[in-house]
Amino acid sequence: MSHFISSEEGYYALTVNGYIALVVLLILAMLVTAFIVDKKQTAKKINAKQLAFAGIALALAFVTSYIKYELPMGGSVTLFSMFFICLVAYLYGVRVGLITAFAYSILQFMQSGGTYFLTPFQVCCDYFFAFTALGLAGIWYGKKHGLVIGYVAGCLVRGLFHTIGGYIYWMEYMPEWFPQSLKVVYPIVYNYSYILIEVVITLIVINLAPVKKALDKVKEMAQ
Repeated sequence: MSHFISSEEGYYALTVNGYIALVVLLILAMLVTAFIVDKKQTAKKINAKQLAFAGIALALAFVTSYIKYELPMGGSVTLFSMFFICLVAYLYGVRVGLITAFAYSILQFMQSGGTYFLTPFQVCCDYFFAFTALGLAGIWYGKKHGLVIGYVAGCLVRGLFHTIGGYIYWMEYMPEWFPQSLKVVYPIVYNYSYILIEVVITLIVINLAPVKKALDKVKEMAQ
């Protein structure tokens, strides 16, 4: 039908160009949203304390990303690595969050993908776009329940970029035991399986009374 949508046996699907266009639109929406929200947030300059907390969170996220459980279908559940990036975003806003998250995306690429990749766009979907999206947690900076909402939102958007990359590049790696009738949802199931497991475990832990008390102390120190 077009360069962006194909039709086969009465069904419509995005072409590779369609997926690329979708990612571009998502990136633009993310940047525009971040710009608008950043204008409304109070922090105008990145100070030494923010740099220090961002650096500590980045280090914790990178270290805990090595502590992980590999799922049978693929993907891994880490020791709350995404949470530390989202925490910085929640503490200081979307600008600091996106900068920290982008730095984390570079570390993730170096850690697990720096020696092998298919195309530059695949790297962006699987690493730079996906992990930078965690910084969107800063949209809920200073809001009630903002940490939980921002964390969940950042993780979901990360999964979205992984899923788009999966449709473009990784469909041929779908295991034979996965039902062919459900092939269209394989990238969604694959990517959100490990992300949502980590999200659920993290939310349980951060809502424990001692952890909540510790996070309140961290927030107080970060001001």
